[in-house]
Amino acid sequence: MYKILKAEKLAEKIYLMDVEAPRVAKHCEPGQFIIVKMDEKGERIPLTICDFNREKGIVTIVFQIVGASTEKMAHLQAGDAFSDFVGPLGCASELIHEDIEELKKKKIVFVAGGVGTAPVYPQVKWLHEHGVDVDVIVGAKNKDLILLEDEMKAVAGNLYITTDDGSYVRKGMGTDVLKELVNEKGMKYDLCIAIGPLIMMKFVCLLTKELGIPTVVSMNPIMVDGTGMCGACRLQVGDAIKFACVDGPEFDGHLVDFDQAMKRQQMYKTEEGRAMLKLQEGDTHHGGCGNCN
Repeated sequence: MYKILKAEKLAEKIYLMDVEAPRVAKHCEPGQFIIVKMDEKGERIPLTICDFNREKGIVTIVFQIVGASTEKMAHLQAGDAFSDFVGPLGCASELIHEDIEELKKKKIVFVAGGVGTAPVYPQVKWLHEHGVDVDVIVGAKNKDLILLEDEMKAVAGNLYITTDDGSYVRKGMGTDVLKELVNEKGMKYDLCIAIGPLIMMKFVCLLTKELGIPTVVSMNPIMVDGTGMCGACRLQVGDAIKFACVDGPEFDGHLVDFDQAMKRQQMYKTEEGRAMLKLQEGDTHHGGCGNCN
């Protein structure tokens, strides 16, 4: 069992947990993910690693309620435990394999959308610890959905925040900020790393291709099984077929077929809806019509 040391609600339907998992924490690297199961019959849930402490044996995860399993997870408290907590899985960020002195010469910008701020944070933190300052753009629908602001300020060279509705700092998308930095402020970036919803990453890539900025994206949103067996995370990357969970989750964003990935992401909506309905109706549930008394 893997004990939950801290359970905190960050925003509406978004939660953070510190989990005691010494063997996982010992081997974690930025960019990787874990799989949790609440009990023996529970669903396997792939989640990106938000932070880790090797000395204390703690792994931090951030998740959003998107279905019945994550709805159940949201009710777990400090002192509860996960049946399984497997990882780290996937490939670490390519940045950690680069020469530090060469990295210091590059101008890197991260674009985080919504819960994508969580997997961006460990990469920015790692770079900061190695003397590499990067720019970070964080976007969300509104002020209440801005995550880890103080933590990100502590490690980012420059932090730019934007909200769709203009309720905090400025109004607009992350792409608007990036376009302004490049076209109006003359910033020249050698690399962009975008993590967030598929549609957000698609439009970041369309912009960076236009601006001539190489771009890496994290394709964790399309994972289901997380070990390469189910095939749900299969995606087209250029002329090759890749699996996000074992070949990624990071890929060249200019080669990813986002339209195909988004279509694949919709394949499980019906099952997710039925599972949520069953959870909500409890003992009155008889098959999913929604008319139980």
